[in-house]
Amino acid sequence: MGTRRRPLKTVTGVSGAVSVYSAAIDPAVSTVASSIEIAKIAEANKFDALFAADLLTFGAQGAIGAQEPLIFLSALSSVTSHVGLIATVTTTFHHPFNLARLFGTLDHISNGRAAWNAVTSSVGEENYGDQELPSPEQRYARATESLEVVNALFDSWRPGSLTPDGRGGAVLDQDLVVPIDYRGRFFTVRGPLNIPILPQRRPVQFQAGQSEGGIELGARFAEVVFTSLPTLEDAVTYTKRIRTRAAEWGRADGLPLIMSSFHATYGASEEEVGRIVREQAEAFDLDAGRVALEDMFGGGVDLSGLPLDRPIPEHLLPDVTSVNRRRGRVEIFGKLARSGKTLRELIIASKDTGHWAVAGTPEQLADAVQERYDAGVLDVISLGGLADPRTRDFLLNGLLPELRRRGIVGDDYVGDTFRANLELPPLPAIPD
Repeated sequence: MGTRRRPLKTVTGVSGAVSVYSAAIDPAVSTVASSIEIAKIAEANKFDALFAADLLTFGAQGAIGAQEPLIFLSALSSVTSHVGLIATVTTTFHHPFNLARLFGTLDHISNGRAAWNAVTSSVGEENYGDQELPSPEQRYARATESLEVVNALFDSWRPGSLTPDGRGGAVLDQDLVVPIDYRGRFFTVRGPLNIPILPQRRPVQFQAGQSEGGIELGARFAEVVFTSLPTLEDAVTYTKRIRTRAAEWGRADGLPLIMSSFHATYGASEEEVGRIVREQAEAFDLDAGRVALEDMFGGGVDLSGLPLDRPIPEHLLPDVTSVNRRRGRVEIFGKLARSGKTLRELIIASKDTGHWAVAGTPEQLADAVQERYDAGVLDVISLGGLADPRTRDFLLNGLLPELRRRGIVGDDYVGDTFRANLELPPLPAIPD
């Protein structure tokens, strides 16, 4: 018999701004109400996790993830029992001791369902006392120390530090709760962590970022990397690159898992799909899209006045090393621009911010998912749209059943914690 392959794991987003803004004007409605509904639907349909995004500024980008993810997911933990809880939190503007306490507490109150999507942030410095955003090199150096500290704090409670007392309580062996005595460039942390050993020992570690620094950080620490990989070729290249580097760090085979966001346009037939795609293109605000595309290039490119149906001149495309924000997006859209796509095509592509986007019937979308799954470059998929009745119907009654029929997605939870449900390899042993 062949070795069973890990099923494709499924994630969906919560805390979207539209429902939050609508609820905020009605004092009788909680701003978490719509996400509670999504969380219950997701768990009933055996999604593996809920994902909360975050941004640290107000405006066009800041509209997504307007709620603070950890508090938001803490509320959702009380109305769910199996689905994982992935919170996006920056390392650039938080102290790692606080992060360990926050995520450790979420893991406890959810009985082992916490996960941290670590990001280095490309916005928000004006709200944290900095006049300029630190360089990517500085941000990733700080992120490295943050993860070193947080992991050491989680491991500061050694095995056997808490044992049953035979009367329904526990006995603490304080000698097995040890300081970490960390001294680095950014942080000095004595430790140990002052909350008990976690149900998962460590929350599941996600990481988002595809620049050079992001790949290095993900290869060293991440159990799952959240990626923007618009083509299969991109996915194959990226997966080989990060897993080769992870192996050099001594990581287990198959780590990190690859997570991609699937931007799907559904239709009941090819004709309906074609009509929807045409209508979306005709209704698209090209002026607003041009501004969004300029942001994908790092914000330092002026695309006004350029002809829509011709490629962007090479001399206008930025050198990625000169950009301080979102270098991964700059690389993606620079590659698309150099492939000969017109400005109009790039503007339309910008609405998906460089993510994997496919239009089709549920069967055609399942084909696209299976292609990446079979190629070994897709382990976790983010499927949006549960808040919209039409998309929810296509997803729950079309795409997911088709993926399950093909044996790609599982039909139930397989463990008591999020780490177990993801079927991750064991964590490294804690050194003596």
